[in-house]
Amino acid sequence: MRYALLSDIHANVQALDAVLADMDARGDVDAVYHLGDLVGYSSNPNEVVERLQARAIAGIAGNYDSTVATDYKHCGCKSESVRQEELAHISYEFTRGAVSPTTKRFLAGLPFSLDLRPQGGHAAGPRLVLVHGTPTLNTVYFTEDRPDDFCRKMAASVGLKAGDMLAFGHTHKPWHRIVDGIHFVNTGSVGRPKDGDWRAGYVRVSFSETAADVEFVRVPYDIDATVAGVRAAGLPEDFVAFLQTGGKPTTS
Repeated sequence: MRYALLSDIHANVQALDAVLADMDARGDVDAVYHLGDLVGYSSNPNEVVERLQARAIAGIAGNYDSTVATDYKHCGCKSESVRQEELAHISYEFTRGAVSPTTKRFLAGLPFSLDLRPQGGHAAGPRLVLVHGTPTLNTVYFTEDRPDDFCRKMAASVGLKAGDMLAFGHTHKPWHRIVDGIHFVNTGSVGRPKDGDWRAGYVRVSFSETAADVEFVRVPYDIDATVAGVRAAGLPEDFVAFLQTGGKPTTS
C-alpha cells in the first residue's frame, strides 16, 4: 500500500497543482491524504480546497484551518520576532476575509487526526496515524531536534508500536526518524517550505507486511504565478521573499 501525504499547502494552488501532476505522472499511489494547513499566507485558499474536493482527498485540520473555521483570534502560529507576529496577523486577517462560506464549512468539518490501517483492519498490521502538529495539539512543533523520549511520549499517546508510523507537518521541514521501531515522518510543506528549498514538497510512504518505506519528493512549480497572486492580493513582500528562498529570506 502506497500513500502520498501532503501538508501545509497554505493557499499555494500552483504548488499543489504541480504535486498532483507529479503524482499522476508516477501513477503508483493507492491513496492521497492531506495533513492540514490548507490556507494562509498566499492568495488562493478557495482554489486549494476546490482541488482537494474535486479529487476527494481526505485529510485533517491544521491549526490554520481550525482557527479560521472557528473565527479564533489568532492562527496559533509561533512567532520568533515582532515582525513575524505582525506578518502572521496580516496573513490571518487576509485569509479570514478571503475564504468563501463553502471553504469555511469544509475546514470546519476536518477531523483532528486519522488512523489508517495499510494492511486492512481485518488483521493485525502496521498503523499510519496522521496529525498536523502532534497527537495532542495541532499547534505544537514536532521538530527534528526533539529527543527520543518526546517521540516515545507522542507514540504512547496514540498507542503506537514497532512497525507503526506517525506522520505530521506544521514545521515545513521534512525529516524521518525511527525510535523503538516506530517511524516518525515530517512531510515538509507543499506550499511554503522552510528548509531552504523553494520547491513543493510531499512524501510517499509505502507499507509491506514486513517493512515501511519513506520517500521525500520535491517538485518545481510556477512560483512566478504564486508571487504574482501574493502581490495582487496586497500581501507583504516578505511573503514573496519567503517563497523564493524556501523560508530563508535575507530580509527580516
